[in-house]
Amino acid sequence: MKRPIFGGGRTTIPWGVVATFVKEAMKDSGWDIQLCRTCFGGPRAARLVSAAAMPPKPTPGLNEPTPPDGPVDFGATGTQFVWWAYQGTHDFASDPGKPQKQLRLVAMIQDPSFMMIAVKADSGITDLRDIKEKRLPVKVATLPQGGDTNNAILAYYGLSKESLASWGGKLLENTPEAQEERKNPDVLIGFGVFARTEYEPWINYSQTYDLHFLEVPKDLREKLIKDYDLQEVTVPEGLFRGDDRAMPGVGRSGEAVYGRTDMPDDLAYTLAKAIDDHKDLLQWGIYPLSYDPKTVWKCFGVPLHPGAARYYREKGYMK
Repeated sequence: MKRPIFGGGRTTIPWGVVATFVKEAMKDSGWDIQLCRTCFGGPRAARLVSAAAMPPKPTPGLNEPTPPDGPVDFGATGTQFVWWAYQGTHDFASDPGKPQKQLRLVAMIQDPSFMMIAVKADSGITDLRDIKEKRLPVKVATLPQGGDTNNAILAYYGLSKESLASWGGKLLENTPEAQEERKNPDVLIGFGVFARTEYEPWINYSQTYDLHFLEVPKDLREKLIKDYDLQEVTVPEGLFRGDDRAMPGVGRSGEAVYGRTDMPDDLAYTLAKAIDDHKDLLQWGIYPLSYDPKTVWKCFGVPLHPGAARYYREKGYMK
């Protein structure tokens, strides 16, 4: 198993950035990491590692490289997805064989993003409640990485595909057929950070249109924190054009490098050490990643792999 397969993603999405970093960090370790660039998609990424599945075939039109030949051994995805897969909740509540108690954390790399809500400045919308109360025929786009969190926000405001359509509005699907309409939404909801990764729509929309950013109400913030394992943060002023004030909000941070209980102890130990030894490389990527010794070994309630735990104890990062 000296050529284990790492499920990451394309080079311009967060998990792909982590995959590139891991391969570089491990290049002199004796382990030749094989990258699966088709192993992305939030819940799907966690399912691939959980099941030791074969890598997906390239998606037509995305110019993805041919994936490695063999089952996925370990990978990277958002910490919430690993935690929910481990518990069998949220996106994984209906999965067969849940919960995935065989998952084990190796390292958690910080990557902050903020939940953002924005409307076109000339829409007259000052609160998303206006849409239902005034039956505004607006086009609403949500960013795919928000998943159930986006749906919870829509539900809070009484918005859905059906309700919007009933008064002439539209919830824009994230499908190839809807991509042209998605270039010009009236309302945008989703996690955001200034990086040309999967969060690129925030950059494009804020540069193309005059946007007004809305504060997430306190009771909605509390619900998102409780139900979706987010944390209360301050959304900084100037994150995007039109973001002209700091606001209380919610965010998430964490890309988990993780495997299963069948990961060899020496691989987990070497991986944890290599990530620590080469953490300086994180600052040179296209995405704001960082390493914190106080949190690198934490992913909600997902158990730490014994090999990784041995390394962090030797370093004094954990007791």
